[in-house]
Amino acid sequence: MTRPLRSLYGKISVIFLALLIPLLFVQIWVSVHSSGRFVQESEQKLNRDLAANIAEEFKPFLQDSLDHKEIKNLIHYLMVMNPRVELYLVDSTGRILAYFTGPEKRLQRQRIDLRPVQAFLGETATFPILGDDPRHADRRKPFSVAPIAIPPNARGYLYIILGSELYDSAIEMIRESYILRIASSGLLAAIGVTAILGLIVFAMLTRRFRILHDTVKQFEQGDYRARIPVDWRDEIGQLARAFNQMADRIVQNMKELKRTDDLRRELVANVSHDLRSPLASIQGYLETIMMKEDSLSPEDRRRYLNIILDNATLLNQLIGELFELSRLDACQIQPKVELFSMAELTQDVVIKFQPQAEKLGVTLKTKFLDTLPQVYADIALIERALSNLIDNAIRYTPEGGRVDVRLQEKDRNVWVFVSDTGPGIPAEDLPRIFERFYRIDKSRTRSYGGAGLGLAIAKKILEIHRSSIQVESRVNHGTTFSFALPQASFAEKPS
Repeated sequence: MTRPLRSLYGKISVIFLALLIPLLFVQIWVSVHSSGRFVQESEQKLNRDLAANIAEEFKPFLQDSLDHKEIKNLIHYLMVMNPRVELYLVDSTGRILAYFTGPEKRLQRQRIDLRPVQAFLGETATFPILGDDPRHADRRKPFSVAPIAIPPNARGYLYIILGSELYDSAIEMIRESYILRIASSGLLAAIGVTAILGLIVFAMLTRRFRILHDTVKQFEQGDYRARIPVDWRDEIGQLARAFNQMADRIVQNMKELKRTDDLRRELVANVSHDLRSPLASIQGYLETIMMKEDSLSPEDRRRYLNIILDNATLLNQLIGELFELSRLDACQIQPKVELFSMAELTQDVVIKFQPQAEKLGVTLKTKFLDTLPQVYADIALIERALSNLIDNAIRYTPEGGRVDVRLQEKDRNVWVFVSDTGPGIPAEDLPRIFERFYRIDKSRTRSYGGAGLGLAIAKKILEIHRSSIQVESRVNHGTTFSFALPQASFAEKPS
């Protein structure tokens, strides 16, 4: 079983949560920061004229000289009236001249930066503008400022820090802000719901991958009928269809391999049988000649030698056919095409088989027109294929039967028909008659002769000519083999 974090769902979920959680903190920080800036902007805009209004209270103490004691008392009074502000009197260089602090509070700055002050007093001020907080060395706060005259003839500023120390941290601001607390709670809830819905959606998406995995696993463990239900139209559905097609092809190839292996076993058995029979006959007659060498008459000796010669010829023919078929299978034979007359070739082949037909009591005839067009093919290979068909027909035609070889021009082709009046081929045997060593006589007697390779060789020869053999047969009525070669004017040179 796959560990949760190693599964696709686990990895997607971890990545999703790893992206979602930082997003939560970023959103909270943005919300707090934006809220803080909003509060600062609002407070600074609302109190923009605060310093100018309070500056009127300082004028009586700035007539002739700077009365520090009275100014400090006034600052203290004003801070008591409004504890959210801090007041400072600074000169034109930013140096703090007067202020009020509690017994436990001390200034961390003796001078403030006047650039924010000048920006505040400018006509194009954009709020919030943060200025130095004298009580903190590294903190800046919203402020209000107004120019003020400092005796004898100096220019100074009344500098007021807004917010004092009540809102020094974001946490305090959140605690004091009902809206911000509600917004943060809503954001947390939204992120939580998003996380839950995301995990559910990922589970639904990865379920299809689990189906793919389980089906492939079943197929791997030997259940070759396992298929993926294809009811999706996305990329996963395309993957499922591809797997199903691949599985069908694998099963088909396995069946073909099993069939090929069965044919191989049958081939080995047939080759062994067909080679052993003539060899056994040759060995037996040779042993007889040697054992009865002194008592054999010249007639018996000659008869035995003829039998040995026939078996040796049959053996040589079988080996030659096997070699020829193997070369055809390996595509080692390339046709040497040329123009020739199929009528003349057919006549020559029939004349060659006339003695064999007469010996077996079979009538062998031809029927064709002398005006047949020429064909374009390898004359030697076509002669071999035609010879095999005629030889096969003669062997399977009983004495007194008939074999007809007809030629006919049809559909830009020259058709060749080899018909016999033999016993015919049962329907269940028709699909296998072109298999090597396949013979209809299941007893494997050699009453009909042949090694069962003639039709296989003829089929291979015609395949390399981009043609095929067709067969029609009726039991007890005979069989007809046919093939077509294109006329020379329409032929395409085979490769």
